[in-house]
Amino acid sequence: MSNSTEFPLIQPEAAAPCCPPLNERPLTSEEAERTAKMFDALGNPIRLRLFSAVASHEGGEACVCDISDVGVSGPTVSHHLKKLKEAGLLSSERRGTWVHYRVEPAVLAAMGQLLTKAAAA
Repeated sequence: MSNSTEFPLIQPEAAAPCCPPLNERPLTSEEAERTAKMFDALGNPIRLRLFSAVASHEGGEACVCDISDVGVSGPTVSHHLKKLKEAGLLSSERRGTWVHYRVEPAVLAAMGQLLTKAAAA
């Protein structure tokens, strides 16, 4: 009997935060909820470091074994990665005994658009 858990891969279109630039129009309740969840997840320094480690890793994908040295225990790393996944910022895939995390390009593009166009105004 195996204790491993298979994580479904989040499709890019499902992972991308769906929000217009902040200065385009007021966010709907659903858009604000989704965006707040994303920013809330990134508001924790450990989660921000993990997100950055995955995003900057070669190929935009990293094995948990390559990014877990952030000064907290393995279970705490798993908790923070789970929060990033729940916010739609990461997707994951189990390969053997390791889980590989990926930041979907659509997520980074949407985050950039959300803030960049608002800052340019």
